[in-house]
Amino acid sequence: MKKILLISVFSVLWLTGMAQSSARLSLNPETNKVYRFKLSSEQTTSQTVQGMTQNVESNSVYVCSFKKMDSTSDFLVFEVRFDTIDTRTNAMGITTVISSVREGDVTSKETSDVLSCFMNRLTQNALYVKIDHAGHVLDIVNAKMLSDIILKDTASITVTGVTGDAIKKQVVNMVSANGLKNMIEAITWNLPGKEVSTGENWQILQAMDSGGMNLDIVTIYKLENVKENAVSVTAQSDIKAAPNATPINSGGATVTYDDLKGMSKISLVVDKHTGFTAESTGKTSISGNLGVSAPGVSMQIPMTINSETRVKAL
Repeated sequence: MKKILLISVFSVLWLTGMAQSSARLSLNPETNKVYRFKLSSEQTTSQTVQGMTQNVESNSVYVCSFKKMDSTSDFLVFEVRFDTIDTRTNAMGITTVISSVREGDVTSKETSDVLSCFMNRLTQNALYVKIDHAGHVLDIVNAKMLSDIILKDTASITVTGVTGDAIKKQVVNMVSANGLKNMIEAITWNLPGKEVSTGENWQILQAMDSGGMNLDIVTIYKLENVKENAVSVTAQSDIKAAPNATPINSGGATVTYDDLKGMSKISLVVDKHTGFTAESTGKTSISGNLGVSAPGVSMQIPMTINSETRVKAL
């Protein structure tokens, strides 16, 4: 009897150990349940122009909620809402605060008021999004309608000149399908969408528009361990400018960034049942030279970007 009991206990422990050596990592949240996440980012950008270093510090926070409406074998349909969006920038001692909490004013002469107005509108509207089981956004069904609603009176922007043009471009990029997709995938897209074992790797290729720069990001993920419902994953990304990347046009100058390269190191914990990230931290470093050309001007501007990003389930 004692021998049978010991064998039974050993069998249970062995089976439990086997169950923890792998996990199916795919999105599988409950239908109609709301899941909320907070993404925060701290970034420092340094540029050296004619021997003088210019630093820009930016802190961004947004809270996003997901509610699964339906699912098929190929994708899930979510109602996605950006509950709050807040960005604080310090450029050479001048601080700018842009927040969706403020109603803002599209006719204001203050850049922060204008951008806050459009951010506020974004948080008032839901997105309906098709996301595959790996977390990749396939389609934002109402992207065009949402963009039309938010951008309906951009002609009323009274800020003129280079600043006015930059505001309009930033607003359009913010509510573009690609811009919204990047914000959503920062929370969702890190899964293989299948069963993986401890020590196994998977790769995600991402094309991203960051501040007007077209970047290619290749990330290798590795399943480290599985403990009950918590799946620990590490990742490393290689970042570089996309081949034939479109230059940035700013104030009559053309800016190229083909030389930019960087990497990220990420550590995350995935909820085994839902596939959503429970928490993650990532550090990124990018450096290279910007090529700036304008009538009578041609120069190289060394630039470095260092950032730390966190995602936390609320």
